[in-house]
Amino acid sequence: MATSLKIDDGLKGRVQQLASQRRRSAHWIMLEAIEQYVQREEARESFKQEALASWAAYQDTGRHLSGAEVRTWLNTWGTDDEKTAPGCYE
Repeated sequence: MATSLKIDDGLKGRVQQLASQRRRSAHWIMLEAIEQYVQREEARESFKQEALASWAAYQDTGRHLSGAEVRTWLNTWGTDDEKTAPGCYE
């Protein structure tokens, strides 16, 4: 699928400058930028969907942990006294 992009002269010059500094083609720089943007936005959307699902589950069940309980548990990670995840409650 061939796609063309129209970019202003200022951005075009910046891409060309960066490509020269990185010893890459302008095409490579633009593809890399698009790939990173798409990955970041997909991750953001996945996080949003997970948060919405968690909120829906909480509304359905009322099961939860407090922020303090989660922080206390996370603070044990990587220590000799690492704890398992605490159980949720209503």
